[in-house]
Amino acid sequence: MSRQRRPKAPHLVCPAGGLPALKAAVDNGADAVYCGFRDATNARNFAGLNFDRARLAEGLRYAHRQGAQVLVAINTYAQAGRVTEWHRAIDAAAELGVDALIVADVALMAYTANRHPQLRLHLSVQGSATNYEAINFCQREFGVRRAVLPRVLTLSQVQRLVENSSVEIEVFGFGSLCVMNEGRCWLSSYATGESPNTHGACSPAKFVRWEDHGDTMDVRLNGILIDRFGEDEKAGYPTLCKGRFDVDGETYYALEEPTSLNVLPILPELVEIGVAAIKVEGRQRSPAYVAQVTRTLRAALDAATSGERFQARSQWQTELSNLAEGQQVTLGAYNRPWR
Repeated sequence: MSRQRRPKAPHLVCPAGGLPALKAAVDNGADAVYCGFRDATNARNFAGLNFDRARLAEGLRYAHRQGAQVLVAINTYAQAGRVTEWHRAIDAAAELGVDALIVADVALMAYTANRHPQLRLHLSVQGSATNYEAINFCQREFGVRRAVLPRVLTLSQVQRLVENSSVEIEVFGFGSLCVMNEGRCWLSSYATGESPNTHGACSPAKFVRWEDHGDTMDVRLNGILIDRFGEDEKAGYPTLCKGRFDVDGETYYALEEPTSLNVLPILPELVEIGVAAIKVEGRQRSPAYVAQVTRTLRAALDAATSGERFQARSQWQTELSNLAEGQQVTLGAYNRPWR
């Protein structure tokens, strides 16, 4: 087997919806974990998830002992009359000694840069920066060190961003996709009156209803029928974009079929163009999910940066496909053959 130049390995950034998931990610090879507080400053503000100050402090100690970083997502948009809630979250993260903040709101970036200039700042995917001018603006004005790209760019477009900015570029490598503008979901807001970027959750649990009819299970969001599952089907969490709807007498996934992004086939290309980090979606997922995805991608990344010729193992593909939405995977926007 021919030996190639050994490229720099991107950081593997994995989700932590709670302390068990944080430990699972760190134990299985994550370079960094990302998490959030138990409040509206966090775009995964689901009941039973996330961290208070004590748990975050414990998670920081655990991660740092093993050489991993902890990134805190304060990635919703501060609401008029309540801005101090977001400021308190930023201050708390800084006081605890987190390795970076992931922020979308430019006013919160300005606050962080002015109040905590020593704290590393990452531009959240919720900021929807898809061109290097936007990213370089955030670097110039707020000192942003890394930008997380929305999942709407081709591989060549990602490369162009890397080549035209000194800001580190982080891309998604595995997990659920979203047809919306990275969390700015007008469908969810229309159905429930609560937007993910202001209240912190897509399809908030208080609006979800499961109706068991024996041979079928109906799932509703604020009274709207999202899906109907048969006895042999796995009932997924109800999001409007991934529901089945009756359109002109035909029932199907009218907006988006459940599937997960999986970059294993193009992992060497992502490494070669110089992305700084590869991110796994899924702070709402179980510790077992986090452990398996982290373990698989750690092995794949190590192989892709070993200097040897890379080949995605069928075992890796199987492991990730079994954890994918609808047990289906895609390269998403990275590969657009019609362009």
